[in-house]
Amino acid sequence: MSKNIPISILELAIVSKGSDTSETLQKTKEIAQTADALGYNRFWLAEHHNMAHVASTATVVLIGYIAGETKNIRVGSGGIMLPNHSPLIIAEQFGTLETLYPKRIDLGLGRAPGTDGLTAQAIRKDFYEESQQFPKNVAALQTYFSEENSTSAVRAFPAEGLRVPIWILGSSMDSAALAAAYGLPYAFAGHFAPKLMIQAFEFYRENFEPSEYLSEPKTMACVNLIAADTKEEAEVLSTSLYRMFLNLIQNNRQPLQPPVASLNGLMNETERFHVNQMTACSFIGDKQSLVKELKKFIDFTQIDEVMITSPIYNHADKLKSIKIGKEVMDEINGI
Repeated sequence: MSKNIPISILELAIVSKGSDTSETLQKTKEIAQTADALGYNRFWLAEHHNMAHVASTATVVLIGYIAGETKNIRVGSGGIMLPNHSPLIIAEQFGTLETLYPKRIDLGLGRAPGTDGLTAQAIRKDFYEESQQFPKNVAALQTYFSEENSTSAVRAFPAEGLRVPIWILGSSMDSAALAAAYGLPYAFAGHFAPKLMIQAFEFYRENFEPSEYLSEPKTMACVNLIAADTKEEAEVLSTSLYRMFLNLIQNNRQPLQPPVASLNGLMNETERFHVNQMTACSFIGDKQSLVKELKKFIDFTQIDEVMITSPIYNHADKLKSIKIGKEVMDEINGI
């Protein structure tokens, strides 16, 4: 592998059992500052709604907070759910962020609501119609950022003329097709929906149309990564991840649960099948095993960047996992 593969973080700001939103946001800041000091490339936050144990609902506000508390790392959205919003408002918000933190802001866009159907309707009555207009609204957003829009009757200040990188995020062939057609970088949600990842990346690369934003395809895969000093310790820490997905399947809303010695008896065979399917793109182990497994994954997928998310209950364990994750990528890159 000749090219250098950057490593980034997706932080979902999940509230752990026994904690609260205020503490979680402080921990999120510390995670970002640690990633910044270690040389991670990006720190992305995701838009979710009506989830009592997810603290990233006001995503733009949190991006501004994290950017203000870090120095070099790029901060952005993974993603902003565009059908929830007016493209004009998103352009204004991210234009403001880019003005405050030049060349450090990313705008990742998704077409899902980031919530349940009832809440999506509460956010926007015409959500379904807007989700069908996703390609058109991405184009509108690009127009608001363009210098050419200066003659338009509706302009986005201070976004006009700013080069905020737009990424298309997704877990399906639709998102791959849009990213390819628009000549935009493409990030795949392998951390919870890895089934179509290889197929989507292949379609994106084969159908990519160069644009003023990007001359050749650029791909990123988001995966679960839980690292520890030993494989056994990492396996125990990973039980919080598996319980989180089990709770999703059961529609049992709980904060992130502490690790347990074994998952035996916690799920039936059907639940286990679905949990395993959703978490198939998870890397759990010590540094040595992760170097081997992650290198094999990067070589196979031919991605240009890896993004990790690490739902680990204990804050110190999570910070250590992030440190090991960077060491793993440095070794893979021969640094």
